[in-house]
Amino acid sequence: MGLPLVSPHYVYTHTGLPLRQGMVVVATDEHDAKVILPNNPTKKLWLFIYWGQIQERMLKFFENPAFIVLIASMFSNNTAIGQQSSQQWKLVWNDEFEYTGLPDDRKWNYDVGGHGWGNNELEYYTAKRMQNARVENGHLIIEAIREAMEGKEYSSARLVTRDRASWNHGKIEVRAKLPKGLGTWPAIWMLADTRPLKWPEDGEIDIMEHVGYDQGRVHGTIHTLKYNHTIGTQKANQINVNNCSEEFHTYQLEWSQDTLKIGMDNQYYFTYTNEGSGYSAWPFNNKHYLILNVAVGGNWGGSKGVDTTIWPQRMVVDYVRVYQKN
Repeated sequence: MGLPLVSPHYVYTHTGLPLRQGMVVVATDEHDAKVILPNNPTKKLWLFIYWGQIQERMLKFFENPAFIVLIASMFSNNTAIGQQSSQQWKLVWNDEFEYTGLPDDRKWNYDVGGHGWGNNELEYYTAKRMQNARVENGHLIIEAIREAMEGKEYSSARLVTRDRASWNHGKIEVRAKLPKGLGTWPAIWMLADTRPLKWPEDGEIDIMEHVGYDQGRVHGTIHTLKYNHTIGTQKANQINVNNCSEEFHTYQLEWSQDTLKIGMDNQYYFTYTNEGSGYSAWPFNNKHYLILNVAVGGNWGGSKGVDTTIWPQRMVVDYVRVYQKN
């Protein structure tokens, strides 16, 4: 089925990002799209298909990262492309990792230290150390290594957007492949951007956690003063992802005024709703910043022990994207 052209004016109207003169985007069928440039070869991009429908996605023109193209939802019943909801998601922050070296300092900061991080973790988190956090081949690598580091037996990295960016409400997508093995504990999560932070009063959102002794089970969790793991009341759910260490999956949070939904690959398996009992149960009007890390051992990750023969282990991140409603 042929699908309509997307003009540069349409892209500018819906993204605020102008395209070069003469550039158009053509959706040739349900499975791919092309950017056509004057005097340049066609460049194929990606579309994502769900239930026979082309969902709204950001497509990147790889030859020039300044151009980000939005192809709006196009349905198999030939719904007009101009019929757009005023409440559609708009990309407001992202890192596609299309560079090489240390993570972009304009977007990422570091938590540094080896004090156990409240969980008796075994690693020392470093800053701006390529062995533990680097970008290569279009991916962010966060790598835990067994080595002597500042009195600890392991080194790793914990990247944060604190002092760079934080959000309250929106949609977050992190496409990642997880480490594997006894003692690994990767996480994609958020803490409140409050100063000073009071935990758990100010909130925590765990978009993805995985512990190596329970391979293939991914957890989504929230923590508040009323609901947190220290008193055994945390709100959580799990999903089985047998190939989470072999294949990339997109770990997601949708966050509205009164609801948090945590999912993977557009399958939302955990929902937490504001019960109306106050700040102790809903601190999620606070802005939160994003955290990506690989812990070693700890109260949960190391509760069945740590295999000392499996290291190094890495979490590989394809992209991080944050959307908000127009």
